Amino acid sequence: MPETATQPEIVTVPCLKDNYAFLLHDPATGAVAVFDVPDAGPIEAALAERGWTLSDIVITHHHWDHVDGVEALRGATGAKVWGAAADAHRLPALDQALVEGDSVTIGGLTGHVIDVSGHTIGHVAYHFPQAQAVFTADSLMALGCGRLFEGTPDQMWESLSKLAALPPETLVCSGHEYTEGNARFAITIDPDNPALISRKEGIEEARRANRPTVPSTLAEELATNPFLRAADPTIARRLDMAGADPSSVFARIRSLKDAF
Repeated sequence: MPETATQPEIVTVPCLKDNYAFLLHDPATGAVAVFDVPDAGPIEAALAERGWTLSDIVITHHHWDHVDGVEALRGATGAKVWGAAADAHRLPALDQALVEGDSVTIGGLTGHVIDVSGHTIGHVAYHFPQAQAVFTADSLMALGCGRLFEGTPDQMWESLSKLAALPPETLVCSGHEYTEGNARFAITIDPDNPALISRKEGIEEARRANRPTVPSTLAEELATNPFLRAADPTIARRLDMAGADPSSVFARIRSLKDAF
């Protein structure tokens, strides 16, 4: 998408040890949302650096390293807080509780709520077509996916399949700098994939320079992320699971990653 004066802007904000929050700015209205608040300080600094005023706080799931800064940031900005109705009992107080299919409005930008349960039950992602971005936190991650703390492999495979169906140019804004470790695992599953080999080299170079590897594009993930490639017969054969259903292959990949 060509850059114009009204092009939505996305800023990756490193927080804590290896978390990311994301700012989404609508230049046409001045509205700014943050997706997850691991820590208020880095987000406030990123806003101040750009002269932006926060209007909305959008939460993906309840884990402490995604919500601990919400109350401080709400108190400092008065921002409206959005999050999943299914997770409301363990989230900071919500101004708007959401279910799959609902919309989130950030100025002139509209995001669509996707239930991506698996890492947790009630985890949601937010797809903003105008910004060509999806905010996935710990569901689909760069070269990975979140550990299944609460959901089942079937649930997570269904969630990842929803995300995989988005336009390939979509930016995947995920919640952690885990990509280098994910790449080391991915190459054990898919060692002859030239796109993965090349991506792994690029990730290692980026991390040596202390550059973020997030966001990625969905096209990159579809080509290289083993968790999205569980339906690929090549992957199934490598795992001695030829003919198995993709959910079972996914479950095997997830169990291997857990032990990696």
